[in-house]
Amino acid sequence: MAVPITILDCDLLLYGRGHRTLDRFRLDDVSDEYLVTTYGFPRPFIDYLVELLGASLSRPTQRSRAISPETQIMAALGFYTSGSFQTRMGDTIGISQASMSRCVTNVTEALVERASQFICFPQEEAAVQKLKDDFYCMAGVPGVLGVIDCMHITIKAPNAEDLSYVNRKGLHSLNCLLVCDTQGALLWAETHRPGSAQDNLLLHQSDLFCLFETKMHKDGWMLGDSAFHLRPWLMTPVQIPESPQEYRYNMAHSATHNVMERTQQALRHRFRCLDGSRATLQYSPEKSAQIILACCILHNIALQHGLDIWCDPGPSSMETEEDCSNMEAVETEAYRMRQELILNHFS
Repeated sequence: MAVPITILDCDLLLYGRGHRTLDRFRLDDVSDEYLVTTYGFPRPFIDYLVELLGASLSRPTQRSRAISPETQIMAALGFYTSGSFQTRMGDTIGISQASMSRCVTNVTEALVERASQFICFPQEEAAVQKLKDDFYCMAGVPGVLGVIDCMHITIKAPNAEDLSYVNRKGLHSLNCLLVCDTQGALLWAETHRPGSAQDNLLLHQSDLFCLFETKMHKDGWMLGDSAFHLRPWLMTPVQIPESPQEYRYNMAHSATHNVMERTQQALRHRFRCLDGSRATLQYSPEKSAQIILACCILHNIALQHGLDIWCDPGPSSMETEEDCSNMEAVETEAYRMRQELILNHFS
């Protein structure tokens, strides 16, 4: 069956008169199956994005005719989910590379403006308690407010001779600090740090560190792997377990922390532009960081709409940069709290 392809008149974009939008692309012109296979999302999800971002994408521009919000969103979704270069996805929709680039930039910026609306820790006491209860049901670790880890996304080498983006594998990347809940929803996402930054240092320099040091440490703790240092609000595995209780704690910690690995796999699977095995993001570090954050926001919106984010892990292309073999730095109070946790809940 022939699939209708919308062809946009780029000359009108540049030379037409009167500030109007090109409305030749209509969602009603394509099937539900085509939307899912080509753009990665069903019609109700796309309708929601049009309503959410429409005002931002309809801002007056110096161009005499602007691309409609619908078309901009479809162009951006196609790029995020296919991982194709903008020229290929632009050809699919029927717009020029320059127009495609503007669409991706506009939609990315509109999403990033709304980051705090969709990526945040729960604030209400009941919601915080539910978060802890959900984590406890996974493997019996109490008081957990989130699982933390870092994810490397490969990017093109910056124009400047800047080695700070070169990670331990010799690839240029951004090291993204993420926290998720039991369902894979992201509670925190910092995407702008250079790839050479070690996970623990990245955390120490983040706003998340200040948040837990000054406030949220009273509510519970996060779970992190051995790349992070043990803190009163960050429980890490026991590197050399010696007792049955410590072994049970490590097993429960690993089973709970696994939700982060699955979340990262889901992000790469749904948003192929983040999958370094296919290609790297061909943008500056600043724009790449915004694209990654936009994908994180879409990931959470998809969860809110009941879309399945989990996938068969298969071969993983995830970057694991941290050397976890070093002995952990032990803070006395944090060590006491972890030992108390182990004795009270894993004996």
